[in-house]
Amino acid sequence: MKKKLLIGIMAFASSAAAFAQTGGATAALSAPGQVAKYLSAALSVGAAAIGGGFAVAKIGAAAVGAMAEKPELSGKALPYVGLAEGICLWGFLVAVLILFL
Repeated sequence: MKKKLLIGIMAFASSAAAFAQTGGATAALSAPGQVAKYLSAALSVGAAAIGGGFAVAKIGAAAVGAMAEKPELSGKALPYVGLAEGICLWGFLVAVLILFL
């Protein structure tokens, strides 16, 4: 699965670079650094979302299992799920910083 994901990312990056070089891109993408900037922002959000999804899946399953045995643990288990969701917000923040700074 990792190989397929890596091949897909590489194919997307090469096709985007080829599209930008052939003149099919808009004027905003005419500078060579613009394509890299948008690709790096997209990759940061994508990687953070995938990582956050894996984290929420593992932590959420463990939290539900713990709450099924002891319902009083819900107050202690749910904040960890929120922390795992925060990974996506950090990826979005990095993308905003890449795009606007």
